[in-house]
Amino acid sequence: MTNSTLFLVAALLDRSGSMHSVADDTRGGFDSFIAKEREADGRNVVTLAQFDDRYELVYDNTPINDVDPLVLEPRGSTALHDAIRRLASEVGAGLDAMPEDGRPGSVMGHVMADGHENARREWTNFAVRELIERQEAEYSSDFVFPGSNIDAVEVGADLGFQRGKSKTYVSTSVGVTAAFDSVADYQQRKRSAGVDACSVSAFSTEDRRRALGE
Repeated sequence: MTNSTLFLVAALLDRSGSMHSVADDTRGGFDSFIAKEREADGRNVVTLAQFDDRYELVYDNTPINDVDPLVLEPRGSTALHDAIRRLASEVGAGLDAMPEDGRPGSVMGHVMADGHENARREWTNFAVRELIERQEAEYSSDFVFPGSNIDAVEVGADLGFQRGKSKTYVSTSVGVTAAFDSVADYQQRKRSAGVDACSVSAFSTEDRRRALGE
């Protein structure tokens, strides 16, 4: 049995050049998300990686009370496939190394992207989809995909994200805030229902409308 009181959020944030216009909103949105997670029941740990055409692991499996405010400096292009594959592989390797009773009962992969893939060097969409589907099956991991300047539901489905767990947001303060808030709300619903609630849709119709500024 996994540890039902331990929650891991593994976040992957886009820091490519197109993020310049919403960098401040993204910093504030992520910090607000972390603040809400700190208030939640259980023991919460966070892994954070950022990507453009390079990948950077910022911290790994860090207790949430030790998480510092987000530093995000947009630059470069968007190697989305390579970044997702690397984060998922690193998280999976970490889980494999743990005894089963030490593994988190809830694992959320939170991928946030602003624009289409345009700089991958290694991984195809098929390889990414295979990995996400395998980790959801083996570890009951739960991947969500808010995306801007793309049809996130279609792009997400092509990469293995469930349609109910992908949504498009507009690149404005309202859209970014709504994107982070809806992920935090989903986390709270999962805790209330139990950690086996990963099969439910993450985002309601109202969540999607708010993220589009409607």
